[in-house]
Amino acid sequence: MHIAPCILSPRPSSITALCASLAIAISPIAFATTTPNTAVTPNTLAVSAPQAQVDLFNGKDLSGWVDVNTSASTWTVAKDETGAPIIKCTGIPTGILRTEKAYENFVLEFDWKHLSYPGNAGLFVWSDPYCYKGVPFSRSIEVQIMLTPDNVDGEGRTMYTGQGDIFSIWGASMKPDRPHPGGWERCLPSARTTKGAGEWNHYKVTCNNGVIKLEINGTEVSGCSEVKPRKGFICLESEGTEIWFKNLKITELPAATPALPADMCADLAAAGMRPMFDALVMKGWKEGADRGEAAPSHWTVSNGVVRFDGKGKSLWSDERYGDFEMICDWRWTKDHQGKVQRPFIGADGNTVKNPDGSDKTVEVEERDSGIYLRGSSKSQVNIWSWPCGSGEVYGYRTDASMPAEVRAAVTPKKNADAPVGQWNRFRIRMVGDVLNVWNNGEHVIVDAKLPGIAKEGPIALQSHGCPIEFYNVMIQRLD
Repeated sequence: MHIAPCILSPRPSSITALCASLAIAISPIAFATTTPNTAVTPNTLAVSAPQAQVDLFNGKDLSGWVDVNTSASTWTVAKDETGAPIIKCTGIPTGILRTEKAYENFVLEFDWKHLSYPGNAGLFVWSDPYCYKGVPFSRSIEVQIMLTPDNVDGEGRTMYTGQGDIFSIWGASMKPDRPHPGGWERCLPSARTTKGAGEWNHYKVTCNNGVIKLEINGTEVSGCSEVKPRKGFICLESEGTEIWFKNLKITELPAATPALPADMCADLAAAGMRPMFDALVMKGWKEGADRGEAAPSHWTVSNGVVRFDGKGKSLWSDERYGDFEMICDWRWTKDHQGKVQRPFIGADGNTVKNPDGSDKTVEVEERDSGIYLRGSSKSQVNIWSWPCGSGEVYGYRTDASMPAEVRAAVTPKKNADAPVGQWNRFRIRMVGDVLNVWNNGEHVIVDAKLPGIAKEGPIALQSHGCPIEFYNVMIQRLD
């Protein structure tokens, strides 16, 4: 359940305890630069007429859809009791399936059926193409698809229902059609028309110029306005219970004029992001000292979280990558490798000295890992507890043969690491021999050249003797 009213509306969830324990921090959405806030004035619809209604599901396979963070077993094509094709969702693990295409203004219609009570799922609209840091949900507006009792607080106020609530999640914003009793950005339904377990329900969701309206079985029940962002991807949510979807059809409406500014859109530039892990099965990776030689035995994956026990070797991707952009959430466990003196590193990449010429150091709880780029430990984006912070490229910074500007550029501009136990987000862009790294939204490595780096190679998660967890690992090829 989301716990920050007015900014992030609470939502019933089968992983409430997990979400409550995760660190919540604002991470960057745009991939290249930060777009200044732009005042939004009422838009005028273009003169063009709505497009023809088209199928979002072809009835044969999941073409046109992207599995963001679940498993190959989570979403399958099957048939319902009448023989009609459906998208069958097991509900395990929690995560999302999104459209390949982004949409601005549209009318979406579909049928859904929970197989049991209670049932939990959702529809996300105007979503980013990846999940928010440390959670299995994206920045978006959620249209609830749920069969549960009402949640009533100690004052007798209904806080959420299983009848078609609409609410903002993970950084999106909206104004509910009716004020919520707790002040949340959540619209409670004006009518109760949802059918129970084993029965089909029909949703008609109209999203137009920042306004959303939900009709359930022919009756409008919920809505909101002033939505931000208001162009993005459409997602089906898996959250703990089996659900079926069918007859997914969309009618695109004219786009706003003038065109929406970037800050009113989801991260459209990241549409090519694809997951590097199956959330339930370890595949596509090998463990070993050099490029991976064996099936992983010290690396496991469960509900999307990749865990290393600190005892094995590095984990290497089967796939090779040249130019790419990568998202990777990571966090330390309470385990560490003892207390060690580690040096301060100056902006030039050299160790900072005390007045007497000795190294300036500080005692830290030793933790060390990293991400190898293009098959080389030299081109490693460090994850560690040194005072300069994570993102440093040790193999280049400590190479005395490298020019001074190279060694300085691979030194983090600041320590942007979150406290131990909280999630961090790396965004790594490698184009040619130029590396950029963002850590928790801070641009810590800026246009660093890595002379001699291979043109392509596998990516590895480093073993350095310390347990660590990774999550939401996605990559977009740029070549």
